[in-house]
Amino acid sequence: MKVLLIVVEGFCDNAKLRPCGTSTRREHPLVRPCTTLRCLIALLFLLAAPAVHAAADNTRTSTAVSARALVERAIDLTRSRGSIAEMNMSVHRPEWQRSSSLKAWTRGREDALIRFTAPAKDAGNATLKLGRDMWTFAPRVNRVIRLPASLMSQSWAGSDFSYNDLARSDELLTNYDLRVSAQERVQGAAVYVIEAVPRAAAPVVWGRQQLRIRADGVVLETTYFDQDQQPVKRLQALRIGSLGGRVVPLQLRMTDLTEREHYTEIGYASMRFDEQLADAQFTQFALRNPQ
Repeated sequence: MKVLLIVVEGFCDNAKLRPCGTSTRREHPLVRPCTTLRCLIALLFLLAAPAVHAAADNTRTSTAVSARALVERAIDLTRSRGSIAEMNMSVHRPEWQRSSSLKAWTRGREDALIRFTAPAKDAGNATLKLGRDMWTFAPRVNRVIRLPASLMSQSWAGSDFSYNDLARSDELLTNYDLRVSAQERVQGAAVYVIEAVPRAAAPVVWGRQQLRIRADGVVLETTYFDQDQQPVKRLQALRIGSLGGRVVPLQLRMTDLTEREHYTEIGYASMRFDEQLADAQFTQFALRNPQ
């Protein structure tokens, strides 16, 4: 790009402009006489404008790529190629509290089998997710039930998690536009605030999600907003540590922001990553029959 260099003769209202390097006082045909410093500023702004816009476009592109990369890293951190985890779940209400033990198997970003192992009255209850489809099994009725889309927002096992929360996996990557809206530092670590806005006609429950993700992929917090942009519930990492050779959240709390003292905590006792799990592990037969 050719740039015309301008020299200002003084800083007064009578300042004249001439092409740099010329010895004549005759005005350059591409430059009209300027009688104020404001004209010079305006001209310089116009010359710089294309570069400013290009820099802004590059920043937006870089931010979008970074947001997606951070979410992908967060998803893969706790799932990997295949994982096996043992955990405890505690549902807290103002009048009572209930605790359970569970075991979970995951494969990639979309497949999972979660089974209750205690207490005895809940043992054997299980949920299977394959892609976008989900089934539940209850030993008491000895029946596998496929969940319709209309029930996905219902409470899972009486907790503050919904079936949709279990099914979300890569939903943020497929149904939401992501952008980094802010950057923080928490205990010396870089933390990115990511706004997830649903795409037009996306089959999602939330009007928006806001995530706070560390640079290493650990999700510190996710806040869920309804269609009126009011916060409804929040998932927080209460404790972070090393398990299965990775730094991951060890204790999570899902809080219902619309009800006082309604929350559910999940604590991980063990996690194994990059497990080679057979296809048979993710079938309705495996859903019915603990292995």
